[in-house]
Amino acid sequence: MYARAGSRIALQTFTFIGVTTGQSAAMRLFPAWARELDLGEVRLVGYDLPLHAGAARYREAVGRIKSDRQGRGALVTTHKIDLFEACRDMFDAVDQYARLCGETSCLAKRGGQLLAFATDPISSGRALGEFYPEQSPGDVLCLGGGGSAVAITVNLIQRRAASHITVVNRTAGRLEAMRDIHARLGGDTDVRYVENSDPHTNDRLIGELPPGSLVINATGMGKDTRGSPITDGARFPEAGYAWELNYRGDLEFLDQALRQQEGRHLHVEDGWRYFIHGWAVVMEHVFEIDVDGAKIARLAAVSEAERPTHR
Repeated sequence: MYARAGSRIALQTFTFIGVTTGQSAAMRLFPAWARELDLGEVRLVGYDLPLHAGAARYREAVGRIKSDRQGRGALVTTHKIDLFEACRDMFDAVDQYARLCGETSCLAKRGGQLLAFATDPISSGRALGEFYPEQSPGDVLCLGGGGSAVAITVNLIQRRAASHITVVNRTAGRLEAMRDIHARLGGDTDVRYVENSDPHTNDRLIGELPPGSLVINATGMGKDTRGSPITDGARFPEAGYAWELNYRGDLEFLDQALRQQEGRHLHVEDGWRYFIHGWAVVMEHVFEIDVDGAKIARLAAVSEAERPTHR
């Protein structure tokens, strides 16, 4: 919560919809972010829902935000697709990425209307741009087909930042939805969709990648659920990139990549900078501000003390 001691001013509320929001560093960091961005009297309120909660639960959450006179909006994590599908008729306007991706990561109230945005194509591009070179697009293997995977692949296709993309997911439904999104984008990036839940098959797919390729863990495994989408037998591409989208949890995929970092000349990234960029872009939309590079650097600096250490 961000408020002066003894203040009688009614606090604005900014809702954080997730699974275990109380464990997120954002709950502790938001007061410092609010000061850096001069957001005024505003508090962050966590709203936890189980994975794939029923439509009624999502509609109740959105209804509360819509009716809260002090509410500014919300950041949505984990539930981006399910919430959008359950509440589409409750939004007064939907941005182009939300329409394209069929998800929302940001709700913002303006002029009495509730607007839905999909901001991950923007924030994922900013995070990816910090470590993955665009000059010579390579192969990308994305393990997972949820909201983050959709956003990242949309960004890669729009920027022509990948020569070939393989997306792996446990179920066919999400893959078909992603295929439709990519088709509407157009472009000439070759994309393969693989329905699979066997980590040994994922090992094989990683082993087929050429040097310099990017491997992404977008499954949620290591945070939302235990384990990793690959086994310890997987061999990451030489001089490649491993991106674990999570920054907290067991992070078994991250451990597997780190063990090969030196021997395979592997660049390993966790989800910390993606986390910061994700919040920054949502706050841009909710509070109608601009978070430029200098402000991102300040947000990162005040956040560093909360960055989880990983063995």
